[in-house]
Amino acid sequence: MWYLHRKRDILPVRSKRLPMRSKLDLLKGTLDLLVLQTLASIGPLHGYGIARRIEQRSGDEVLLNQGTIYASLVRLQQRGWIKAAWGVSDNNRRAKYYSITRSGRKQLAEETSYWQRLSAVIIRVLAPSRGREVK
Repeated sequence: MWYLHRKRDILPVRSKRLPMRSKLDLLKGTLDLLVLQTLASIGPLHGYGIARRIEQRSGDEVLLNQGTIYASLVRLQQRGWIKAAWGVSDNNRRAKYYSITRSGRKQLAEETSYWQRLSAVIIRVLAPSRGREVK
């Protein structure tokens, strides 16, 4: 829908109805966990490969852009959880390949445990109760 603003500017107006989300938004900190898991399970990969693998494993429910994935890679590298080395990609282009470090594996184990506990609690709370409701 369009409306006239100050008689000469035409600006788009968003509908008040919220659109149904087609893709999932990642919670803060979860992308780093997914990157660590990807590198731990597959081995060294370049940024584009990591993003595509996460999208594939999510059943295309998560879409990642280059800025998002590279911000995560820089963060993980600064923390010492991944390291990078230059190599040649499948299409003969120079690419930076990332691999998980020993401290990255330790962090992955800790974060995986945390997220498993947290998701189990959320599932328990969201499940229909079998007893009386608390008033």
